Amino acid sequence: METSDNTVGGGARATVDVDRSDPEYRAWLKEAVRKVQADANRSADTHLLRFPLPEAWGIDLYLKDESTHPTGSLKHRLARSLFLYGLCNGWIRPGKPVIEASSGSTAVSEAYFAKLIGVPFIAVMPRTTSPEKCRLIEFHGGQCHFVDDSRTMYEQSAALAAETGGHYMDQFTYAERATDWRGNNNIAESIYQQLRLERYPEPAWIVATAGTGGTSATIARYVHYLQHDTRICVPDPENSCFFDGWTHHDPDATSDRGSRIEGIGRPRMEPSFVPGAIDRMMKVPDAASVAAVRALERAIGRKAGGSTGTGLWSAFKLIAEMVERGEQGSVVTLLCDPGDRYLDKYYSDSWLEEQGLDIAPYAAAIDAFLATGTWPC
Repeated sequence: METSDNTVGGGARATVDVDRSDPEYRAWLKEAVRKVQADANRSADTHLLRFPLPEAWGIDLYLKDESTHPTGSLKHRLARSLFLYGLCNGWIRPGKPVIEASSGSTAVSEAYFAKLIGVPFIAVMPRTTSPEKCRLIEFHGGQCHFVDDSRTMYEQSAALAAETGGHYMDQFTYAERATDWRGNNNIAESIYQQLRLERYPEPAWIVATAGTGGTSATIARYVHYLQHDTRICVPDPENSCFFDGWTHHDPDATSDRGSRIEGIGRPRMEPSFVPGAIDRMMKVPDAASVAAVRALERAIGRKAGGSTGTGLWSAFKLIAEMVERGEQGSVVTLLCDPGDRYLDKYYSDSWLEEQGLDIAPYAAAIDAFLATGTWPC
């Protein structure tokens, strides 16, 4: 109820009182938040897998397997946090669509949570997104809105939100602030809890690729907050501006093409990417990322997406440096999502040929590293 009378007896001014309480909306909100929190409560933590390395090196390599989330990727954590953030800020409303700019995995996870609380979902995504991701978005009740130029995703998402009265989730702005980086079972806290009984419980390095930058920001902040000595490395694929922006301290860095490694790399410096929190970056060739995920499958029998390969390649390089210095310890990287979403890309020789990617030299480099501990590239 809104009131506008601003006088009382004797000429005194009245208190202006605007009451927008909405019991029906608050009941819906309470139930929506309960459903999202219940998803976290009934979900087991993800596994920490060991990659086999020669025992003589005295170094352990782990992959945090985020593919075991209900929606199959690291982005499940992000989507849950973004939905709680949007709900508790009063941005997500019953019957109104949630709209996201996403190259795939975030959209899959957000479609899941939108369906969970009963609101429509629209993913604004590049036309080149893998068909399997599109199928998964639609499986969870979402719609796919394709754009030919990935750089227009932001504007088209905002326009759709304005047109429909919905909420543009904007993962690239809110990823780093929606997650509680001090703990609350975030990915960093989970890693340290799972390493607690290992021989090197405090990793020398944690490797986290960047799409929004939210995961690397969460891990780095947690490490600093708890005063760990762990360093954070963020590998970047081709056609992404994060590496150039970080190395040149340029917040306006851009790239004129989209990343071939789905889920990571951006054409602009995103608000959720926090350059000052991380210690090191690497620019990883796309062919090296593909060679690394294929090496992962040979080593542990698991297919993973290209972003996992970007991180694994960098982890190999960090370990080779440790071997050269005679250091012992552990390194952690992320298994971001399953490879069955990319059978027509990173596991397809015809796609590699079409893209002009030759993975043979990088595959040979990995084999040489695993045999000798030296880094040939």
